[in-house]
Amino acid sequence: MKVKFLIAIAALAAAPVLGFCQDVNKLIKQDDVERIIKTLSANDMEGRGVFTRGIEKAATFIEGEFKAAGLKPFTGNPGFRQSFNMVNTTPVSSKVTINGEDVSAANLAISSSASFNWASTDGVDVVKIAAGKDFMAQYRAVFSGGKKQLVLVDTSYSKNFGRLVSRYKRGGTSFKGADNTAPVIVFVLGTYSDVKSVAANYEVKTTEKPLFNVVGVIPGKSKPNEYVVFGGHYDHLGVIKKGAEQDTIANGADDDASGTTAVITLAKYYKKLNNNERTLVFVAFTAEETGGYGSQYFSKQLDPDKVVALFNIEMIGKAAKFGENSAFITGFERSDFGPILQKNLEGTAFKFYPDPYPEQNLFYRSDNATLAALGVPAHTISTDQIPTDKFYHTVKDEYSTLDVNNIVATIRAIALSSRSIVSGKDTPTRIPKLDK
Repeated sequence: MKVKFLIAIAALAAAPVLGFCQDVNKLIKQDDVERIIKTLSANDMEGRGVFTRGIEKAATFIEGEFKAAGLKPFTGNPGFRQSFNMVNTTPVSSKVTINGEDVSAANLAISSSASFNWASTDGVDVVKIAAGKDFMAQYRAVFSGGKKQLVLVDTSYSKNFGRLVSRYKRGGTSFKGADNTAPVIVFVLGTYSDVKSVAANYEVKTTEKPLFNVVGVIPGKSKPNEYVVFGGHYDHLGVIKKGAEQDTIANGADDDASGTTAVITLAKYYKKLNNNERTLVFVAFTAEETGGYGSQYFSKQLDPDKVVALFNIEMIGKAAKFGENSAFITGFERSDFGPILQKNLEGTAFKFYPDPYPEQNLFYRSDNATLAALGVPAHTISTDQIPTDKFYHTVKDEYSTLDVNNIVATIRAIALSSRSIVSGKDTPTRIPKLDK
């Protein structure tokens, strides 16, 4: 892929574009990309789970990369960490009985930020995730339902359910002092023709713990109060299984060490160019996997009306469904962000496509979502074939599964395609704000 990209560049007729392409190949080197992503996805990072030694180690590494590149801390921060406190909720015990029979732990997953006790079905909505329909669509719909729900999941979704069990065993997080209005949901794998009685007891332990984004800045020359943000989340799932003879670490090489590597590499690239008219902000978001809390906090630390664009980079470790030298942009139709990027790639082999997986609702499933809801042209760039990605959210998402050439080509394409936004020449149209 690298060879093809260089050939395409050599064929460019326009001298200014050729100059940019030569810069991008010279300044974005494959060996440095490999070094960064190998470090972030190594076993000693322990999967970069929130509130772990691994994520602390990852943050320290990213800080070091930003410092070595010559970036400055974000306004108001003494260093590169943007710290905030969260309330961490850890399950202590759970027991659910339906029609007088206990539900086994393997068939039970509970989403709640507080302890609760149900003695009957009073006030509890009983809903089903039915066979033969899109699981994720039904799952997301549950969270727009009532305050207390018993969700019966058809046994055909046993693999999906196993992921829910693993996810909710890790507990949850919420902002300190937040008015938590999230529903209490008990997921049960099994078929029940009629639910006559329900008893549920759930106990949790809450502790206050710190989280931190890692943020570096290159001040703009003529438009310092206009911000272009490059972001990706550096957290992942951590250790997700226990067992003496099997791999237990979800390394998160593609999700999202690949995106974090892109953010670090782009920071180095633009610092070396030193020609940005707008202020550039490079952020490694925390806690994307547990609710997008890092991006939510970040969005409150600056005026979203001054953010010109967010390039959120998520899972670029394998070729897209469109083939080599391609990636897709979520929410492509919501602004002219995509057409601007593609215009800047004229004469190269690389092409950005609209999101081919609209049923996955990817636009609101990553760290771009918070700023997009505030009107920012905030889009995610990805190459992942998520419906068929067998490594997604498993212990097999390791460096050995990645196509580094694809990562390098995508980072170079983002560098080239972002230049008119960085220079202040182009300003993407705003996305309509979501009503609160």
